[in-house]
Amino acid sequence: MKDGKEGRWLCWSAGAVLFAIGAVLAVGGIKLLTLGGSAYYLAAGVACAVSGVLLWRGDRRGLWLYAAMLLATLIWAFWEVGAQFWQLLPRLAGPTVIGAFLALPWLRRRLTAASDAGTRWGLGSVVLVAALALTGTFLTVPVFDVSAGSVAKSAPASPASAEWTDYGANLSGTRHSPAAQITPANAAKLEKAWSFETGDTKAKRPEIKSISFMATPLMVDDKVYFCSPTGKVFALDADTGRQIWLRDPRTNIGNAQMLNCRGVSYHAAPAGTGSCAKRIISMTVDGRLLASDAGTGAPCADFGKDGSVNLDEGLGQVDPLRSYSSSPPVIVGDVAVLGSYVRDNYTKDDPSGVVRAYDVKSGRLLWAWDSGRPDDAPMPGPGESWTRGSVNAWSVFSADPALGLVYLPTGNATPDHVGTHRSPMLERYASSIVALDVRTGRMRWHFQTVHHDIWDYDMPAQPVLFDYTVGRRKIPALAAPTKRGEIFILDRATGRPLTGVEERAVPRGGIPGERYSPTQPYVKGFASFAPPPLTEAGMWGATPIDQMWCRIRFRSLDYKGMFTPPSERGMIQWPGTFGILNWGSVSIDPARQIMIVNSAAIPQEVRLFRHGADTDRPALAKDSHAPGYLPQYGTNYGVSLLPMLSPLGIPCEAPPWGKIAAVDLKTGRIAWSRTFGTSADTAPLGIPVPGAFNLGGSANSAGGVTFIGAALDNYMRAFDTATGRELWRDRLPAGGQATPITYVSRRTGRQYVVIAAGGHAYMGTTPGDSVVAFALPKAR
Repeated sequence: MKDGKEGRWLCWSAGAVLFAIGAVLAVGGIKLLTLGGSAYYLAAGVACAVSGVLLWRGDRRGLWLYAAMLLATLIWAFWEVGAQFWQLLPRLAGPTVIGAFLALPWLRRRLTAASDAGTRWGLGSVVLVAALALTGTFLTVPVFDVSAGSVAKSAPASPASAEWTDYGANLSGTRHSPAAQITPANAAKLEKAWSFETGDTKAKRPEIKSISFMATPLMVDDKVYFCSPTGKVFALDADTGRQIWLRDPRTNIGNAQMLNCRGVSYHAAPAGTGSCAKRIISMTVDGRLLASDAGTGAPCADFGKDGSVNLDEGLGQVDPLRSYSSSPPVIVGDVAVLGSYVRDNYTKDDPSGVVRAYDVKSGRLLWAWDSGRPDDAPMPGPGESWTRGSVNAWSVFSADPALGLVYLPTGNATPDHVGTHRSPMLERYASSIVALDVRTGRMRWHFQTVHHDIWDYDMPAQPVLFDYTVGRRKIPALAAPTKRGEIFILDRATGRPLTGVEERAVPRGGIPGERYSPTQPYVKGFASFAPPPLTEAGMWGATPIDQMWCRIRFRSLDYKGMFTPPSERGMIQWPGTFGILNWGSVSIDPARQIMIVNSAAIPQEVRLFRHGADTDRPALAKDSHAPGYLPQYGTNYGVSLLPMLSPLGIPCEAPPWGKIAAVDLKTGRIAWSRTFGTSADTAPLGIPVPGAFNLGGSANSAGGVTFIGAALDNYMRAFDTATGRELWRDRLPAGGQATPITYVSRRTGRQYVVIAAGGHAYMGTTPGDSVVAFALPKAR
């Protein structure tokens, strides 16, 4: 009697669960079908629901029906996506596990006609086939490596020392070091040499609201220089990590939306001696430019007022801590050229995006370039200010002293997702590379990568200078990485494209007063990292239910490719505002003629809200990158920006989400490519899905090794530059969303690899405040 009651409860429970799953799939399937999507989910939902009812009643036909549904699912999955493991996983794993449960003998014995051989073997056979199919694709289809390959190797140099004197190693921004001690043969032996903590974290300083530690250090004269997010400047011993000095400017961090300092700059006076002959230039989020003695950290008294220049002068009304410089100035001779960050999508009345040049010795303003003023306009007079809301340049600059040019990657005039307010003056230099004369600030040439940018596809990365061969002639060139995944190769003297560029037609939207560009520029003849267009079949999830939810979202929003216009209905922006390539830029090995590119992309949901509607609640406005509603004051629309995630918080696009690759600069083609990083430190249950989102840059060396952190997991990695083979990885104490450096100590001759490990507030990586150094074991 007891066994009969337990048997009934078992059938009831199995039937109820299956019916519930089927009901959800059927209801969602009806919605998807009405949107023009796949009919599979409705059919599968009905089959599961009926199977559940039959099991509830103790009828063995429920097993037969589920077996038929599972077999149909197996056939449909391979028909829709082929033998792609990560695409098959959400389609088959859950249904197969449920089938295995239903095929267990202790359930079948409770059903009528339990001795029926067909029931015993039918479902079990289908479950076995599905499991073998899924396992087989995992074992036989590459999951981690995307495409193997190699480029020609070259013999490394053997420098006595190798310093890192600029943000990108040099003014060209190649992120390449002549250091050659670490090679593919010995990189696996790397170990932690030292670490240092700045003390700037939310846990250690409760008054901090949002913080990200993304600094790229410098190494000069056996000292490592860097800034913390609050503007502190440190000098450490390059061999031990011991603090030599600290300058704390006691920054008013107030309501800064995200504390961040990407690095400092170094200047040495030719044959100079005495105090501040060598100096470190840094910035603070409360609008100051500082000069510190490189030896002692003391303020340089000859710079501005007591070692400080007020960067808010001439900007008019400034909302404190919402407009500041987060990237270090580029220094050419005695001229320090500095851009600024302004918050995105808040108001058209932001402070000017003016780029300014200062005398690095005195702090005197030398010139200013304001994209909102005529090219020949004089400096503003007393009581005047630069153009409010003009295009800014927030990322890192590069320079060619021989040509006398500094290269700016520019943003767009905010707000970002509506352009009805923008004048032709505000449009002409937006989302461009602009070359300025370093002596006068006059524009020499510019190249625009997005016309009328209403996607926040600004230029995020430092332009990288290198020699590019066209025919048999080497031309001084510039690589301009973009959020779109396109890399424009330009003649750095003239701005002329050195590869083909074609204008392609793009869709137009229906926002009144918006001036949509009919075309956008695309690169021809050079590797593109833009992902293929989204499709409904490409939507992803951990289970069929949340995958179906993502498919419904895909069908419910506008999507017409990369340049789908923002709308009130809502659209999918692919890639999202973080882009495919970001401020980590690319690194170039000039001897091997290899460009290393790390890329990532997550789809984003963008929706415009008409002002005056119930959704227009400025009190709810958040900052420019955190998910939520942003007001876009001065336009007719606010905007919401949300990552396109399943209900379980998983991206709706199938992995891999992040890759690292090499471009052979002799051919312009991808030499090798592989997935990069995993989701182990951020995914539910620590599931290590390969190919994680990444943000940060790489550094490469003459030894033939590329170093990178950047990924969502807390690892530092080394790759063979020529082949892409992973040589080594080691755990970091926090997220490595920064760019590493590598140098050779003049004192000891030892090569180090150093990275800031502090995480990124908006990526949700592990926060921290560490600077970590790795090196080969000391010779015994």
